Amino acid sequence: MPAGTQETFTGISRQQSDLEHFTTAPRSDSANTQGSVNPPDSQSMPFRSILFLEPEPEGNLDGSEEPAVFSDLNLNQVVAAVTANRAEYNLKPFFYFPLRSVDAVYYRYEVLRDLDDLALIEHIRSFAEAMQHMRASHAQQDKLFYKRQKQSWFLNSVDTYCGAVRRLCHALTHKDLSSRGFRGLRGYLTNYVESEAFRALFADTQKLKADLAAITYSIQISNRRITVSDYRSEPDYGADVLQTFEKFSQGAARQYKFKLCDTPDMNHIEATILDMVEQLYPEAFSFLEEYCNRNKDHLDSVISTFDREVQFYLAWIEYMQRFKQAGLACCYPSISDQSKEVCGRSVFDLALASRLIVQHDRVVTNDFFLRDHERIFIVSGPNQGGKTTFARTFGQLHYLAAIGCPVPGSEARLFFFDRLFTHFEKEEDIENGTGKLEDELIRIHRILEYATPNSILIMNESFLSTTLSDALFLSRQIMQKIIALDMLCISVTFIDELAAMSNTTVSMVSTVDLRNPTLRTFKVVRRPADGLAYAVAIAENYCLTHGLIKTRILTNVKEDAAR
Repeated sequence: MPAGTQETFTGISRQQSDLEHFTTAPRSDSANTQGSVNPPDSQSMPFRSILFLEPEPEGNLDGSEEPAVFSDLNLNQVVAAVTANRAEYNLKPFFYFPLRSVDAVYYRYEVLRDLDDLALIEHIRSFAEAMQHMRASHAQQDKLFYKRQKQSWFLNSVDTYCGAVRRLCHALTHKDLSSRGFRGLRGYLTNYVESEAFRALFADTQKLKADLAAITYSIQISNRRITVSDYRSEPDYGADVLQTFEKFSQGAARQYKFKLCDTPDMNHIEATILDMVEQLYPEAFSFLEEYCNRNKDHLDSVISTFDREVQFYLAWIEYMQRFKQAGLACCYPSISDQSKEVCGRSVFDLALASRLIVQHDRVVTNDFFLRDHERIFIVSGPNQGGKTTFARTFGQLHYLAAIGCPVPGSEARLFFFDRLFTHFEKEEDIENGTGKLEDELIRIHRILEYATPNSILIMNESFLSTTLSDALFLSRQIMQKIIALDMLCISVTFIDELAAMSNTTVSMVSTVDLRNPTLRTFKVVRRPADGLAYAVAIAENYCLTHGLIKTRILTNVKEDAAR
């Protein structure tokens, strides 16, 4: 089924479910980014991608749009930050498609674990820089006018490419690699470098460079006439002139420095001289002509794909460094497509944490778990207490794990979903002809229509636009549907009664400072709802809190005094 979002609900799904071959979830280590991964053995296949174990999603990957869940979960901010300095690689589409199997997730985790080797990362970065230089040479070549100069730039770009491939192949050959991805790449590069086609490309490149470097010629300028001829070991008269005038020097000579205009373009005089040099050495330039025509498609598609795809890993590693430096943990989660017993320790919202680190504020982490038949978190508590952040964190963890990224937290055990849905409060759209409540009901109806037992739903303060009794009635009806589906869900709500609907529901409460209840701790803990948060919400809704009542009284007193 095609991935994406429906117009009337927010959700994202995987392209296809193909999970039968994976039955056991490997364990997760709680150490920062050092989780032990023991993926199932897979049949050896020819290498084609460092990012995808299975075929890429059908359709135009690069033309895909950002999933609607991103804005609800703040994943749009995360992806924007991760890809900020790599626009040329167009990495965002890689973040838009969850993988299709647990094994595909572990394929990426294996690659990331190999990249814990800083020396390997430096080899990859060196390769990427060379490929950037090659692309820059190609781009400059297209801007040039004179054919021989264009051919020279092409030769240099091919030489850069050959050197980059050979160096990377040599580096991987001497590395102890564990991942299927890098082992496959090493085998591919070894075969490629040893292939007859590459050997011929490299040999011709080196021969042509040597032949062109060996060309020497003399230029004689007389009045307005330039003559180009073979260089026949004529003496260097410049040295004789300097020696002659050396005896007239008196102290340090005055420096007459000026800056030459150094541009990649040739002028017509230089081009004419080069044409005359070509007439002196026709064989070398004929070989150059034939070389450029024969090797215009020299770039190997698998290597080019690797050059782009590996940036996904490097970008994520660099992004997560800011959190490690702030003392926050990240880990490789244990993932299962069978067990819905999920948990997380010291987890946090990446987008919020990124802002707090910049502001030098403390990042609050939370824990959670579901066991046995538990499926639903009912999160209640005071306003601005971290409830929505907790819900977003739950969604971020599962989505990031589904695209093969380490997740924020010291330990996590997560479920491999088929679809991820969000139902957040939206601003009323006066143009669609429906009220806010009707729009919410339409969206939740579509979600439940497409949801399966393997889906995840994140609800945030749904049905606030109606009365308490109606909100309670609607929420109970929807919860019964969710319970019947046996799907994972997290619901942020002021309706505490929902937490006691079933043995599948678990109450989580955002807490306050016991010494000063007006201060939020932003800790969300597993405990029965106390009902206080809803009372505060009602009081705020009707302007009956202590502060609001006091303000109204003072305002009335001032108005009476002014009359």
